[in-house]
Amino acid sequence: MDRADVVIVGAGHGGAQCAIALRQNGFTGSIAMIGRESEPPYERPPLSKEYFAREKTFDRLYIRPPQFWGEKQIELHLGIAVDAVDPAAKVLTLSDGSQFGYCQLVWATGGDPRKLTCPGADLSGVHAVRTREDCDRLMGEINGGVNNIVVIGGGYIGLEAAAVLTTLGCKVTLLEALPRVLARVAGPELSAFYEKEHRDHGVDLRTGVGVEELVGEGRVSGVKLVDGTVIPADAVIVGIGIVAAVEPLVAAGATGGNGVAVDSQCRTSLPDIFAIGDCAAFACDWAGGTTMRVESVQNANDQASCVAKAICGDAQPYHAFPWFWSNQYDLKLQTAGLSVGYDATVLRGDPAARAFSVIYLKQGRMIALDCVNMVKDYVQGRKLVEAGALPDPAKLADAAVPLKELMPA
Repeated sequence: MDRADVVIVGAGHGGAQCAIALRQNGFTGSIAMIGRESEPPYERPPLSKEYFAREKTFDRLYIRPPQFWGEKQIELHLGIAVDAVDPAAKVLTLSDGSQFGYCQLVWATGGDPRKLTCPGADLSGVHAVRTREDCDRLMGEINGGVNNIVVIGGGYIGLEAAAVLTTLGCKVTLLEALPRVLARVAGPELSAFYEKEHRDHGVDLRTGVGVEELVGEGRVSGVKLVDGTVIPADAVIVGIGIVAAVEPLVAAGATGGNGVAVDSQCRTSLPDIFAIGDCAAFACDWAGGTTMRVESVQNANDQASCVAKAICGDAQPYHAFPWFWSNQYDLKLQTAGLSVGYDATVLRGDPAARAFSVIYLKQGRMIALDCVNMVKDYVQGRKLVEAGALPDPAKLADAAVPLKELMPA
């Protein structure tokens, strides 16, 4: 049976960064990384952006050159999944029936695209945008003449895909069940701005609509809404979130549900097992201690570094500041902090000028901001969020006042 001192399950951002950080922190033991995909670790955000738009070739997405892992004595076991965990014996059962032993385990599996549950969800031509294989399959269909595409889901993945597809000349319809896009992560000001942008670029964007079924014989040919309307579709992209990939851990007894629960050092309830990234639910300091999963590259990388330090004997509580970004058309959105529980917003700048910020307040305290083509606001504003500032809303709204001038003494 193969075994390693540290086994990392998941070869995405978090898993790769954990292996890198272990070596950077002086860990000399054996490290093995097990990943379901056949590719060495690569960046995922460009899949729905530069790679999908054919602006970057795949070789430019590798987190490290493929030879790096061997040079650092990090074993890659790719194209294989973990089906079961025996925490008492410290043994993993893999999808090929083999077993793999560990001394310490890092679970960094991320999540799987949430699937539609309506009739027709399993038709050919229905796609997710999560892996290279997903994108290559869809790109191949577009190259073959697929042009009329329905995107289901008005979150960042759906909006980014719609932007790229429109740029490629496809006819795009975007459907969101909630009354506005980005409703779960942003205020109405940002939602309204992006809805207008997409419509101005030719996207048929519809909010407050439900999908009843996907229609077609063998391959999808349309999307039927709950009101009976049928929207023709050569292909469908489903971007309605992810489901944390934690089943083997929970089956082994780990506390969890929507993700696996971890403590302030990313330890699960099982001995010598950590969890990081999209699949880890933790009490977030930047959301008032709310237990949540944070789906971002920043969170995956910073939790990976936290775990690497703990394994190397320098355990510290996780307190990394959350930040995010999204590129759509020529718009660069940068987000600092988490707007969970905000009770007021301040609009700074003019959305019509396509450069503005939305600032989120909770009991007067600045907890987050979204900046569209406003890099200075982002750089200066995140320091205000980190400082827990209580700025004057009137000054916040005055774009002529640099945010750095509102820093508390």
